[in-house]
Amino acid sequence: MNRIAVESTTLATVGYDVALSILHLEFQGGANYQYFGIPAAVHQGLLDAPSRGSYFNQFIRGHFAYRLILGADARCGESVRSECAR
Repeated sequence: MNRIAVESTTLATVGYDVALSILHLEFQGGANYQYFGIPAAVHQGLLDAPSRGSYFNQFIRGHFAYRLILGADARCGESVRSECAR
């Protein structure tokens, strides 16, 4: 999954796996999360949003299952601890 750096006070990078509908977000504080079942339109909406943090809060946070990626494994996409929420 390729990640791109974005201009945002909330997000540092955004990645999207089209085949698996997984959105990978790296936050400015260093936390890495994967969000599952993300439609391509939501990913594109995030990239196109004038405020990516606001878009995330309104359309992603609390709407999709996710997992936190910890430590060095965040860079290679492996999860040490999982968390799910809807």
